Amino acid sequence: MADQPPPGPTAPPDTQGHLAPPNLPRTRGSVDDGVFDDAKTYYTTEDRHINSRAGPRTRTYSQNGLLKQWERLGLKEPYRRGSHDESTIPHSRRFLIQVEPTLQSLQSQEDTDGNMQITIEDNGPKVLSLRTAASNGHNRFDIRGTYMLSNLLQELSLAKEYGRKQIILDEARLNENPVNRLSRMIKDHFWEGLTRRIDASSIEIAARDPKDWTDDPRPRIYVPRGAPEQYEYYTKLAQEKPEIRLDVQLLPENITPAIVRDMNAKPGLLAVDMEEVVDPKTGVTALRGRPFVVPGGRFNELYGWDSYMESLGLLVHDKVDLAKSMVLNFCFCIKHYGKILNATRSYYLCRSQPPFLTDMALRVYDKIKHEPGALEFLRTAILAAIKEYHSVWMAEPRLDPVTGLSRYRPEGRGVPPETEAGHFVHILEPYVEKHKMTFDEFVLAYNNGDIHEPDLDDYFMHDRAVRESGHDTTYRFEGVCADLATIDLNSLLFKYETDIARTIRNVFGDKLIVPVEYCVGSMQAGQVEASAIWDRRAKRRKLAIDKYLWNEKEGMYFDYNTAKRQQCTYESCTTFWALWAGVSSPKQAAAMVTKALPKFEAFGGLLSGTEESRGEIGLERPNRQWDYPYGWAPQQMLAWTGLYRYSFTEEAERLAYKWLFMIGKAFVDFNGVVVEKYDVTRPIDPHRVDAEYGNQGLDFKGVAREGFGWVNASYVYGLQIVNAHMRRALGTLTPYETFVKALEENHNKALAELV
Repeated sequence: MADQPPPGPTAPPDTQGHLAPPNLPRTRGSVDDGVFDDAKTYYTTEDRHINSRAGPRTRTYSQNGLLKQWERLGLKEPYRRGSHDESTIPHSRRFLIQVEPTLQSLQSQEDTDGNMQITIEDNGPKVLSLRTAASNGHNRFDIRGTYMLSNLLQELSLAKEYGRKQIILDEARLNENPVNRLSRMIKDHFWEGLTRRIDASSIEIAARDPKDWTDDPRPRIYVPRGAPEQYEYYTKLAQEKPEIRLDVQLLPENITPAIVRDMNAKPGLLAVDMEEVVDPKTGVTALRGRPFVVPGGRFNELYGWDSYMESLGLLVHDKVDLAKSMVLNFCFCIKHYGKILNATRSYYLCRSQPPFLTDMALRVYDKIKHEPGALEFLRTAILAAIKEYHSVWMAEPRLDPVTGLSRYRPEGRGVPPETEAGHFVHILEPYVEKHKMTFDEFVLAYNNGDIHEPDLDDYFMHDRAVRESGHDTTYRFEGVCADLATIDLNSLLFKYETDIARTIRNVFGDKLIVPVEYCVGSMQAGQVEASAIWDRRAKRRKLAIDKYLWNEKEGMYFDYNTAKRQQCTYESCTTFWALWAGVSSPKQAAAMVTKALPKFEAFGGLLSGTEESRGEIGLERPNRQWDYPYGWAPQQMLAWTGLYRYSFTEEAERLAYKWLFMIGKAFVDFNGVVVEKYDVTRPIDPHRVDAEYGNQGLDFKGVAREGFGWVNASYVYGLQIVNAHMRRALGTLTPYETFVKALEENHNKALAELV
């Protein structure tokens, strides 16, 4: 399968009815053609908010300003329904709105729980009258239902943000098809809200770590020795702006666990890639940070596998330059830090995350391959992936030499400092008592190696491994993660091997020269990489995966404990990553669809793991966020693509539909919410998660600004998986069972007519 192009729904529309990206032309709702413009354009275009359609005003009623005056006089305010012409022109109605009084009235009437959101849980009358622009404010029209009223709250919040006192608002922005609205919000707002770049424009905020546990929190950035131009840039910036107290540190040449431990006294941001830009006015060349997308609004550092998942959505929305920039930032990290990091903070220097670089780079290259510099971009990415493959995943301590498989097993010393205060108290207290020290004294002594506790060393080794896996936390990994050869990691490495082999053969003429900066171990500068050795590596890994991880009876893959030399029993939906990577045979794929898929499929898509594998939960054994009943965007996207790859199109479409419906329903019912993870067993409020860390994306006022990175991506990516009928049904919030029943009835009706 090595010579097949990367599979999955990145292709154009086909005969199966799979859709192109969802930014399709829409019916325009006014004389103006920009009804669905982004908020900045919509609310800063002056002409749009001048009521040119109506004649001179003889009298006006502010949206709510005269209500109390009428009440004091014991009179009813004149009520004029919208004219027949207004109500019969599709999507043409526009409203003349005084922003602040209408916003206050809407909140006081409809936001009954006072959280600056209008949801199905609010107990207001769910109706508000707005004045029509065509009648110059004389006639009114009722806005009804949670969805339209919450959209009104969002639009008014945005209008206020852009300084508008009065607006003319298109009704089409209030009753917009929810599939179109969410897709548009992601494209026009969420990506922008999550985009960061590290340079003078942001360093004061970005370099200040909200987790900084020291007595003197301050912005701090660590620059690798191989980037002297950045060290000069930030040093000069610190001198020019002493008030921001920027601490610029040069990283040591060799980064060891002991050095990283000692750096915990001064936690800081790690530099990422910068590009040279020329000021068009002055002609002066300056450095500017390459942009990247963060997982959620509170983050300012580059994350590992989140970035890959986000790139799938960015490419759907043709934000190719941003996805390309993220690949180049990863290449910078591998070149200077030796790996794609968990995230670019100093305390993550020993820890990586699930590797997706080759697929990410190839998807970007497919979009830019006819542009100048595209080949060099791909060459850099593949060389970086080769370096990471050898130095991180195929080296001690992550490589298990017996099986030839790899593990999440990062180096590190002491207690992970980035966790919440008190996170490890229950683990450490027995040792504190044993050594008759205060808590802080024990932590300091243990971190410095003055106290040796092998059991505690093992505990934190596994804890760091869980965090490197990206699945923090789950009972699947508790106390064993560093010993596990997982199906997810080894599927990803198989994908590296096949991607590298195919790219060397098909793009670089079966000859890729490795320069000195990408050499590791016994590699020599100038040595030639050919496809054959990568093909052999892939074949060896597949044999090992089949031997140690595949379970014929259960029809799925399981992790393998390299310490106990036995297969684990926890049922994880990462079994489907093997389909994404192409490691499964057609027979294995069919077995997974028949035997494994029913165990994981739920109301809103795929469960992370089965309820049986999770076990009983309670006060002493609380729920973990990567266990049943939660579902995560990465698991969905990789499963859809994998099923699609093996021609299980119907299953891929069904799972995508369920996930998209669940997200869309919560978006409509709960004021536009998009969150980090979902309880895929809850039909009503799946965004409510009762597990550690809670849920990100819930805490906004008026209008959601960012959603959550990989969920945003999963929504627009999933719209490419489902067919045209499904997309239309999602727009009407039709549950999957209802949709299938309607299809069957139509099919039976069509058959009956043929008889």
